[in-house]
Amino acid sequence: MINESRILNLFLELVKIDSPSLGEKEVAVFLRRMMEARGYEVKEDKAGEACGGNSGNLVVRVPGTGGGRPVAFSAHMDCVQPCIGVEPVVENGVVRSAGSTVLGSDDKAGIAMIIEAICHLEDEGIAHPDIYFVFSICEESGMHGAKNFDTSLLPIEDVVILDSSGAPGTIVVEAPAKAGIKMTFTGRSAHAGIAPEDGISAIQIAAEAVAHMNLLRIDKRTTANLGRIEGGAATNIVTNSVSLTAEARSSLDESLTAQLEHMEKCCKDAVAKIGGEYIFDYEISYPALHVADDSALLLRVEDCCRSLGLDPRRISTGGGSDANILYGKGYNAITMGIGMSKVHTTDEYIEIKSLTGCAELVAEIMKG
Repeated sequence: MINESRILNLFLELVKIDSPSLGEKEVAVFLRRMMEARGYEVKEDKAGEACGGNSGNLVVRVPGTGGGRPVAFSAHMDCVQPCIGVEPVVENGVVRSAGSTVLGSDDKAGIAMIIEAICHLEDEGIAHPDIYFVFSICEESGMHGAKNFDTSLLPIEDVVILDSSGAPGTIVVEAPAKAGIKMTFTGRSAHAGIAPEDGISAIQIAAEAVAHMNLLRIDKRTTANLGRIEGGAATNIVTNSVSLTAEARSSLDESLTAQLEHMEKCCKDAVAKIGGEYIFDYEISYPALHVADDSALLLRVEDCCRSLGLDPRRISTGGGSDANILYGKGYNAITMGIGMSKVHTTDEYIEIKSLTGCAELVAEIMKG
């Protein structure tokens, strides 16, 4: 049986360690010491150097004690702000924060589950194939740990990421690609009271473009949103420059392309109507995740769910995770629900039965 007090104590210890994105060193040191004390090989890549963090990704290898296909389990070490000085509160089978910070179950619950699962197998003398752990950095700030991951440290194909809401048995099989967008509109300055007709308002150009954009929910698999508008100064000056920061997401590449083309056309048409110039730049932040229906890893996880009496449930999500990046790097990657709730808020919580239930499922998958 999963040791409830052990996993709970580990989780509570982890969430008390400050680890904002780019500042994961303390939790990385804690995990390295713990893993090396158990005799596991631990390596750290240079992802932190690449993105300005104080730690790299940790990769832990647990040598196999039996046959079977090797598998990796991944969870990220960083938390969203506010995450400094977390005070966990345990009450009525639920763990939450004292209220001024997030809890950090996203994703320290995933870390605790992975570690408890291997402890359980070793306690019971249960054989397993080679197992790897990937404790990543900077997932919350743009998956920079996964983007800069040294894949030579993970020479296998299957990776299970523990980083989604949903009860044990929830499996993310589809997640969208995301494009980060910046639109810059340039007009012409003039005195707004004396000679406004000599000016071209960049704000007006931007407003014209945005007024014709399809935004928010585009279709079942596609979304788009404007997040920030910057520009302008005094009211007596016709504004000559405005920039808009936006995003578009879709699990279908053709739909994402169509949305980007639509948004740029709105910019082009606005300039044609009002004058001025525009620049439309975008970058694909991460690729879409598509897990095949007959994926051997997916079927393995579903079989493990059923063996524990869980009903496996395949879902799509509108958010990205390390799974998108690892999938794009050629790994068979799926994300599992770990029972965390109201993440990214100070109301975040997780039930203790989710900690133990998901750890039991992880241990079952580890058996190979």
